[in-house]
Amino acid sequence: MAELTHPRITEKLKEKFGEVILNVEEPYNFLTITVKREKILDILKFISTDSELGFTFLTDITGIHYPDPKDELGVIYHLHNMPQNVRLRLKTFFPKTDPQIDSATPVFSGANWMERETYDFFGIIFKGHPNLKRILNVDDLDYFPMRKEYALEDPTRTDKKDPMFGR
Repeated sequence: MAELTHPRITEKLKEKFGEVILNVEEPYNFLTITVKREKILDILKFISTDSELGFTFLTDITGIHYPDPKDELGVIYHLHNMPQNVRLRLKTFFPKTDPQIDSATPVFSGANWMERETYDFFGIIFKGHPNLKRILNVDDLDYFPMRKEYALEDPTRTDKKDPMFGR
């Protein structure tokens, strides 16, 4: 079995998916590929079933919210090829007004809890998820706490006028 390198992974994905690949970078030698959300399920299926790539272990799924300037949400997938000890990060972004993406549960059954957690905190809807409901927050919570939609501090507070707080 030949060594699986970052250029080879990128080459295989570009051959198969072409224009779906939006960006490739290697921060801290961690291959990170940004893709269009419409094909995320196809990409996950391909990298997990391809005999050369072999990313069969889903380490984590999480969400992210970039409030400025685009106000967009994203989903980040961390995958691992355990026999060759190679890691891959996939990212995909979409507007906050349309927070939907295909569920990864048909490919990775372990995605179930991670997607529920991401939905619970970011409000990202995973289409096709078998039981998408809140898992950590109370059911009647009417907002998503990890979105950056609220001021970090109440501007009406009067108890923090001390110069030590930079005011």
